[in-house]
Amino acid sequence: MRPTRAALLVAAIALTPALLLTAPAHAAGTAASAAPLTSTTPVTPTPATACPDTSSTGTPVDEMTADQLRAAIQGVLADENSGTGVRREANEALGGTVDDMRAFLTTGCRIAQAEDDRVEVFRILHVATQNGDRRVIQDVYKVLDSDTPEALRAFLETGYAQAQFEDDSVAVARILGVATENGDKRVIREANAALDAYTPEAMSNFRWTGYRLAQAEDDAVYIARMLTNPDISDAMVDAIQAVLDDGSPEALRHFRTVGQYEIDG
Repeated sequence: MRPTRAALLVAAIALTPALLLTAPAHAAGTAASAAPLTSTTPVTPTPATACPDTSSTGTPVDEMTADQLRAAIQGVLADENSGTGVRREANEALGGTVDDMRAFLTTGCRIAQAEDDRVEVFRILHVATQNGDRRVIQDVYKVLDSDTPEALRAFLETGYAQAQFEDDSVAVARILGVATENGDKRVIREANAALDAYTPEAMSNFRWTGYRLAQAEDDAVYIARMLTNPDISDAMVDAIQAVLDDGSPEALRHFRTVGQYEIDG
């Protein structure tokens, strides 16, 4: 069921640290920072497995010749989806006996795949922790608690994408709420477009690319308007001109939320 915007906003408020929803204490009326512009982009895992489906092959593994076994393992090594653990075990099997090659194809590859999947899940956990993606973190811990090859594979193939979609949706709703407080028209428009589309791609694209650009546009408008203040100091004018000349999203964001309050006069 598709959640309502109100539900997303409630989740966003519940999951967002208070610091991110309010302006700095010394800067009354300043823009709240909805999200860092330099967050770590989520992991894009390779959910496919390099291990062959031995049940669908024309010849059962226990009836394969040495050449057939060797060819099957070389196919695993040639697969771009093969991870470090799978490649290690495949090479060891090729350097061993016929029984070693047979054991790799029947069970060893799957065990090694679980090892690679576990590494991938930990990598996802690391990035999700940096980004505060609570649904992803919660689901990762469940998978690691069960620690079965099936659970690891299911998370990489379907569970991670679903959890990341939920976290992206909450983040976009939070960004929209703060942008509405600040009157950031471009961010509001782009966030609403993402929420209207309500697809994993739309949410991810806005959170990790579109938001940064839209916020930069709104920040530039805000900073340029500061020049219309008749009481503006020369130091502030110089600082504004410098940051507008720089023009980077990070410089504009920092000046709007922090830098302008550090200018004397």
